[in-house]
Amino acid sequence: MNCAAPASANLYPWDVDGDPAAAGRIARLGLTGVTLAAAYHAVRAVTPFHPRHRIVTRDAAVYYRPDPARWRGRRLRPVPARPAASFERAAAWLHAAGLPVTAWAVLTHNGRAGAAAPAVTVRNAFGDRYPWALCISAPQVLEYAATLAAEVAALPDAAAVELEACGWYGVEHGSAHDKTGGAAGGAAEWLLSVCFCGACRDRYRAAGGDPAALAVAVRAALAPPPGGSPAAALPEDVASLLRGVRAQVAASFQGEVIAAARAAAPGKPVYLHAHPDPQAMGANPGCDPAVLLRPGGADGIVLWCWDPAEAAALVRRTVAAAPPGAAVAASLLAVEGLGGHPATLADQAGAVLDAGATELRLYHAGLASQADLAAIRALRQGQRPED
Repeated sequence: MNCAAPASANLYPWDVDGDPAAAGRIARLGLTGVTLAAAYHAVRAVTPFHPRHRIVTRDAAVYYRPDPARWRGRRLRPVPARPAASFERAAAWLHAAGLPVTAWAVLTHNGRAGAAAPAVTVRNAFGDRYPWALCISAPQVLEYAATLAAEVAALPDAAAVELEACGWYGVEHGSAHDKTGGAAGGAAEWLLSVCFCGACRDRYRAAGGDPAALAVAVRAALAPPPGGSPAAALPEDVASLLRGVRAQVAASFQGEVIAAARAAAPGKPVYLHAHPDPQAMGANPGCDPAVLLRPGGADGIVLWCWDPAEAAALVRRTVAAAPPGAAVAASLLAVEGLGGHPATLADQAGAVLDAGATELRLYHAGLASQADLAAIRALRQGQRPED
């Protein structure tokens, strides 16, 4: 298979910064660009080839030099990582190797900001706070996300910008030592993610709902019946109000963040990591593709197509709802150690491209083993890994 579609691979700044061989190693994969983290959540990551370290642990931070004037007086503000400016150094090495850089920013998933300002985090129907999840109903969170998106978009080293977690975040969180034991699976995940912070309660009142009664209904739906699992069902009038308010808030939030990024960097493409299910949350929050990709909206959508069994259907659903000619980038999991299937990467790419994807994202060149990188290189050369 000859994969001629544009394809970039994800990278962290520390994958390149301090490793003189990294940019050349990535350039030899035959990619059309790199998606480089500029603002990221807390993470523990492996660096298989770096000469100075093997495991990197970082709290939520930004990896470029933020402008103090832009953030003066803001309640929420990014924390620069140390060493400073690793994004700029990594981008310079990648540019020198002929690789355009897209700046990748995570917005509402930020445990450091949430711990510092718990009042603007998601609060479930039981009153439990999720410090990793900033609530998009809060004006301070919109201000933070829009300012961050604008600053990242304006980085001179970035040819484009990708915004992850630009919408509702919820109970799902791949944190260390997680002990939720799958309790938030299925419909229960959405119920446990419906927010009842002060800002969200105000939204429900404005829509004609009683926040206290809505919370009681959510708790009742989550209560396990005797001898059974949680029913995870809401009265339809309650579910309709909650869905409607959350969809309206998400669409407004995404629109304002995109507008801020576009105003800061006219002409630079703006992509959102998203999902066509309006109730989706997390790194790829729900959206209506027709609204997200309308004129003046995002230039493209990035879909996590990490499950090969569902990837083509996800792309087809998105393409069917999107305006004609919209950019749809399918992200494929190319690292076996993360549960990916690099041996079938060519088949996966063919399936999503046949379904209507216009671009590929390959996750993640910095976490990839030698064999994983060989699969990416083979895909770009139109070969199978074993050829």
